[in-house]
Amino acid sequence: MNKGRLIVFSAPSGCGKGTMLAEILKDPAFRCSISATTRAPRVGEVDGVNYHFLQKEDFLARVEKGEFLEHAEYVGNCYGTLLSEVDPYLDKGINVILEIEVQGAMKVKEIRPDALFIFIVPPSIAELRRRLNKRGTEQADVIEKRVSEAAGEISKAPNYDYVIVNDALEDAVSDFFAVIRAEQLKTESRREFIDEVIKNA
Repeated sequence: MNKGRLIVFSAPSGCGKGTMLAEILKDPAFRCSISATTRAPRVGEVDGVNYHFLQKEDFLARVEKGEFLEHAEYVGNCYGTLLSEVDPYLDKGINVILEIEVQGAMKVKEIRPDALFIFIVPPSIAELRRRLNKRGTEQADVIEKRVSEAAGEISKAPNYDYVIVNDALEDAVSDFFAVIRAEQLKTESRREFIDEVIKNA
């Protein structure tokens, strides 16, 4: 059985990565890692579905035991990716997607350089601003802050293996699967197959 691939998936807020992931995860060969956090659940959030909600003492104890692939503290709460959310699935041949921000992605890159890094960008900053305004959930000053943050995040895109423009959803999802197929056809991915062919010549 071929091992699954760890895929790091990043995008600024408003780029539609959630909608893309919903389409990608219709394929049973992919799953999204569920992050752990020490923050309290929000209304409607379910433990083990939205997050693994942990007490801070438990979280830090697991860090000490080396149970996290990556972790960080943000506004007083801890967030991280448990190895139990990654490796057992990769061993079963399932591709695991980490939906993670740029800082966390770069930590993963240091630990798992063999992971596949994909960055999602909007077709333009103007379109990103339009999408954020269309949500109607935030004030204009908050939207402008998000747009400014997005520009900073997009500047880190060259650190990723592939950049996908999410203009039309169907095209962006198709591009994602094209990237996966291209990776499967790389020489290093085909090494076992090549050896097998030679052995049976």
